[in-house]
Amino acid sequence: MAHTPVNHPARPIYRAIGALTGLYLIVFGVFGLVANSGNEAFAQDGTRALGQGTNLGFAVLCVALGVVIIVGVVLGRNVDVAIDQASAYGLLVLSLAGLAVLRTDANIFNFTMSTCVVIMIVGLVLLMTAMYGKTGTAEEAEAAERARLVH
Repeated sequence: MAHTPVNHPARPIYRAIGALTGLYLIVFGVFGLVANSGNEAFAQDGTRALGQGTNLGFAVLCVALGVVIIVGVVLGRNVDVAIDQASAYGLLVLSLAGLAVLRTDANIFNFTMSTCVVIMIVGLVLLMTAMYGKTGTAEEAEAAERARLVH
C-alpha cells in the first residue's frame, strides 16, 4: 500500500472508529448468542438479532472477530492496521458470499439481505480505519508523502 498515509493526523479518530466497530461486532454476537440459545450451530430457522439474520455459528464468529479487533486496537503499533485490513477483506468476501447463497441451503450463517448490507458496511469501515491508521518514522511518512505526490 504505497499510497497509504503514514502518521495521519486523524489516526486516533480512526482507531476509535475501529474500536467501536469491534465493539459493535461483540454486541451483535452476544445478542445473537442469546437469541440462538438452544439452537444448532448452523440452524437456518430465521432467527434475528438487531434486525439481522444470524445463528449460533455466526454469532460466535462475530464475538471472536470483535475481540480480535479490540485487542489489535489496544496493541496498536500497526498491529491494528493489519488486523483491520485482514478483517475487512474477510468480511467483504463473507458478505458477498452470503449474498450469493442468500436463498439456498448453502446459507450456513442464516444471512438475510440486511445482514449482508451491514457486514459489507462493517468491512468497509474497517478498511477505512486500516488505510488511515498506519504509523511510522518521520522518514517513512516523508516517503509515503512523496509517493502520493508522484502519482
